[in-house]
Amino acid sequence: AETHRATSVEQNVGSVAPGVVQYTSDPLFHDLWLRPALAPRDRSLVTVSALIASGQVAQITYHLNRAMDNGLTKSEASEMLTQLLFYSGWPNVFSAIPVAKEVFEKRTK
Repeated sequence: AETHRATSVEQNVGSVAPGVVQYTSDPLFHDLWLRPALAPRDRSLVTVSALIASGQVAQITYHLNRAMDNGLTKSEASEMLTQLLFYSGWPNVFSAIPVAKEVFEKRTK
């Protein structure tokens, strides 16, 4: 999974900002995501929660799909949104809901 992410970043970002590829591939994908103390599913849950809480809607589609690939269920993702209402605010969650809905719909087809 991390090799796929690194390849995707290289293809989409490499010609524009090679340094971003280097710092994304090595410290993020190889060092952080492969640490054994959290399972990939849990790291994905934390990542999606942080994106929603900080209003980074453009990144949610990719990371929510990855979270679900890593074992997060639709029910758990829904509950995450409910929990985040109180900790990150209604506007952040309401901005994320259409993105989550689209991810859920595309994954059930």
